[in-house]
Amino acid sequence: MKLLFYVSLVLLFASTTAEAQNKPFIAFASDTQEPMWVEKLFLKSNNNLLATKMIFKDVDSLRPKAFFILGDVVSVGRNKKAWKNIDTYLAKLVKDSIPVYATLGNHEVMFNAKKGITNFRKRFPAYDPSGYTEIVDSVAVILLNSNFSKMQVAEIAQQNKWYADKISALDADPAIKLIIVSCHHSPYTNSSIVSPSAIVADSFVPPFIKSKKGALFLSGHSHNFERFKMQGKTFLVIGGGGGLHQPLSKKDRQMKDLAPDYKPDFHYLTVSRDGDKLKILSRRLKPDFSGFDDGYKLEAGK
Repeated sequence: MKLLFYVSLVLLFASTTAEAQNKPFIAFASDTQEPMWVEKLFLKSNNNLLATKMIFKDVDSLRPKAFFILGDVVSVGRNKKAWKNIDTYLAKLVKDSIPVYATLGNHEVMFNAKKGITNFRKRFPAYDPSGYTEIVDSVAVILLNSNFSKMQVAEIAQQNKWYADKISALDADPAIKLIIVSCHHSPYTNSSIVSPSAIVADSFVPPFIKSKKGALFLSGHSHNFERFKMQGKTFLVIGGGGGLHQPLSKKDRQMKDLAPDYKPDFHYLTVSRDGDKLKILSRRLKPDFSGFDDGYKLEAGK
């Protein structure tokens, strides 16, 4: 009887563990670009190419249902050579049946926006300049273009209308439990290198705040991990994909950072749904580059 009891416990534990491991989750990264020489004049490099390679490898090993990159995928989008390493990493993910989606960063449209966007869309054909949405396990991920300086007035108006209509439709759709809004430029950051985007804060934040299902706002551009809260909603900056780490202002310039002691050079996110909440984990590359560990956990949602 005792043996049967213990065998039952082992089987129950194994079943529970397998169920937890098979729970659908999504991965997010930003700023995977190779550092440019001019950036190295002002910021310290730290095996950045290796860090990006290891992030893609770790993502691949975990087998997420989808992988999202929030811009600055490469250093200069118009330069075909800049895509060489990323193309290898993307091919491995696709081979392992992991779909990859992305939105534009400033490095994709640098110097020659038309060529940069052409190269970008070859890798990410699902991209839509008016915004697009992907759904995983009842979680809708909205990807927006925050390169307003490279957009015409009509293009900005079109995207804003699409975004407002889409988030309203998702709120009304019973099949959607939670919404994640993402773009490249951060509405809030305390970086001393890049400024918070006022136009993102004006254009993208209000519909997200208003949304009853809007749970998480993700951005990059600032090469840091930062956590903010606005009217009860969670905002994360996740620019740790391989770009040069940026210093932060000693005092919270923009608003209070709720993760003041978590500042890894390199990291990415995994996100899974647990009922009406998102379980969020920042996977941190260890300082000695020996691998990844679970660096920071939080929940967002109702």
